[in-house]
Amino acid sequence: MEEMMFRMLVAAAAAIIIALAVNHTALAQSADLIVKESAADFATTVQRLQAEIEKRGAKIVATVDHAAAAKASGLELRPTTVIIFGNPALGTPLMEGRQTAGLDLPLRVLIWEDASGNVQIGYWPPSRITDAHEIENLGDVTAKMTAALNAITDAAAAR
Repeated sequence: MEEMMFRMLVAAAAAIIIALAVNHTALAQSADLIVKESAADFATTVQRLQAEIEKRGAKIVATVDHAAAAKASGLELRPTTVIIFGNPALGTPLMEGRQTAGLDLPLRVLIWEDASGNVQIGYWPPSRITDAHEIENLGDVTAKMTAALNAITDAAAAR
């Protein structure tokens, strides 16, 4: 009888874990977060991303090293860096459409090392900016931003 109860508890725990994992995946998918796994290590991925941004004529505005900030506060965090960058020729029309878009510009890309040691690159699609700020008739601008983000992150993640 005890073995049967134990098996039922294990099955229930497994079901809960699976439900949480599926819910987390669904949440990430519904939020449209784009995540790509890098073939390179963390430092190389960051360097590649920075080089690709500059190569395409955008300007890096800031680099936020969350792991270094955590360490300075006596905390530990796996490598986690945000690169903030933009191209005024693309971002300005969105802010002309609605200045509140400036809350989401310049663009940001997050690079992090996950619990398995894999390096991930993540970003929100530019269409979130036009959707969130109800900006219409600038699909060509977001299409250019999307193409640029895809090219930049694909090159940074490549072998």
